[in-house]
Order: sequence, then C-alpha cells, then structure tokens
Amino acid sequence: MLDPNRKIALFAEGTLGLINAKMAEGIIRYGCNPVACVIDSHAAGRSLRDLCKIDSDIPVVATLDEAIALGAEVLVLGTTPSGGRVSPEWMTVLEQALGAGLSIVNGLHDRLNDVLGDRLAPGQWIWDIRTPVDAMPPIAMARAAALPNIRALMVGTDMAVGKKTAGLEICRSLVKAGHDARFLATGQSGIAITGAGIPLDAFRVDHAAGAVERMVLEHANHEVLIIEGQGSLLHPGSTATLPLMRGSCANALVLCHRARMTRLDASEVEVRIPPLREVIALNEAVAAAAGALTPARVVGVALNTRDLDEDDARAEIAATAAETGLPVTDPVRFDAAPLAQAVAAARG
Repeated sequence: MLDPNRKIALFAEGTLGLINAKMAEGIIRYGCNPVACVIDSHAAGRSLRDLCKIDSDIPVVATLDEAIALGAEVLVLGTTPSGGRVSPEWMTVLEQALGAGLSIVNGLHDRLNDVLGDRLAPGQWIWDIRTPVDAMPPIAMARAAALPNIRALMVGTDMAVGKKTAGLEICRSLVKAGHDARFLATGQSGIAITGAGIPLDAFRVDHAAGAVERMVLEHANHEVLIIEGQGSLLHPGSTATLPLMRGSCANALVLCHRARMTRLDASEVEVRIPPLREVIALNEAVAAAAGALTPARVVGVALNTRDLDEDDARAEIAATAAETGLPVTDPVRFDAAPLAQAVAAARG
C-alpha cells in the first residue's frame, strides 16, 4: 500500500531514542521510503546520531506543519505506547494530517479506519497494519517441515532485544554473499519496512501458527527464510514464540540477547534470565517438540550492545562466545557475516 517513492514523516512524540520508537528507528535504518523528518517536540533540533546512534542527517522537528513544509506525504506512527493503543492526545495531529492531504500508516492495535475513515479524500488512505487480510487462516499442520530450504527463526531472551533488526541484518548479509534469502516480517515494524508479512499478534491463538505456516509455504522457493521473531519463551506475557516455531517448522534458530541483561523488563514480578546455555536448550527443546517436528539448533547469538562502549561491547561478545561455544556478534554495530554464515550452513 505504501509507495516506496512517497516521502514520509515518522511520528515519535516523546519517545525518540527510547525503546518505544523502535518502529521509527527500524524504518530509518531499513525502510525504502525517503524520510522527510521525525516528529518529536521533546527532541526537536537534536541529532539522530546522539539520540539513536544512527548515522543520518534526517531532521527532528517539533510539529506536523514543519513536516509538511519538508515535503511529507505520509505520516507514519513510529512509536508504540504501552499496550499498543493510539493515544487520545494524538488524534488532533492525525486529523490535521488528513486535513492536509496526508495518508497514514498505523501499526497500533486500534483501527484508525473505523474512527477517521470518513475523513479520507480521494487518493488518501489509512493503512492499519495490524488488520490481517485473512484473520482465519487454516490450522497449522507442520506442512513446512517437508521443505528443503533453511528456515531460521529469530528467538530472544525478552521482548524488544533486537530480533527484527538482527534478522534484517543477517538477511542483508546473506544476499550480499550471493544467497537467495528472504526476510519474513511478523510484526508491524517489519511489515512497514518490507511492505509484506503478517501481523502475528492480530490472529487468534488457534490460527496464529497457521498464518505463519501459510506465509512460509508461500515463500518456499527461497533458499533461506529469515523469520522475524516475537516475544520470548521466558516472558510471562508472551505467547508469540510458540506459533512461530510451530508454523515455520524452523530448522535453525538465532538467539537475540541484550548484553548484560540479567532480568526481564516484566512488571510486578522479577523474572531472571537463566544462563544463555539454558535458554538455548529451552528453545531447541520446544522447537523440536521432543523430536516430533523438525529439529532446530541455535546456530549463533545476536548480542545487542547498544548501551556499551566499543571496548565493553567486544568484551561481552567474546565472553558470550566462550559461554555458548557459538558465533556471536552485534550485527548492527559490527558485522552480521558470522551469523549469516552460520545460518547458511544450517540444515534440518
């Protein structure tokens, strides 16, 4: 729906540089569209290099009027509040955007077409990414297990540890090395970046694995599939990893972890992250279902070192490699090639 030639403005009010704005950051790093600016009145005038550690000259502005003056044609909601709902405070900006002729990309749970659809002029549109085209796909039946390709699923120790970003970097590295690789998006950010995929958390539990399976079968002609991960087996509020494993019949896993993170960002209870070798064993056991489905091994670790200086980052990578006996790198900060090579060598 989003023409890659149309200039976009990323709305990240009050969150630029924080984990809530990961959709905005992902689009800046990997998206196809030209970005006119990022809107965040709290960070206006500051540099993306300082705020997000992204080497970009895209301006940060305070208002939608400034974004329009810079040529924005589409407003993208690039931040996710707690609960994934559209904040009531944003409605004025959204109404202003439609009134100025902009279209809107919405990755949150609320359907903006239901409340703002009657304001659309000819040629305008609202893309509610989390509204699946078919909400009732067939039940998964392990059909992907028979495929001869590599199906690498990104798994994590927690939510928001970089599964999408690491997957995109690994896919890019594989393509650069001459492999026929495809990134399959399963969340709103990945869909906005690639223009395709499934909003996994919009499906009913019984049909989520079926949605994954259908997507994987539709791309069965590719040598390597990199499947965007969601959630974590360790997180008390997450049910996303299991349907990804079951639907994809993954035969390779890449574990994503934030360096020096020892507990989950969960509320009310303290959930400690076990040693990574135990986390690896857990994911492998669940993926394989005691041998009933395609065996899957963790082939490498994507370590998110964003909050560390370079010396500490390299030290953590070396320590994690020694602990796990696997290839480890920060695929954004350094080089994704070690993980890409490990994925390419995987076979079920």
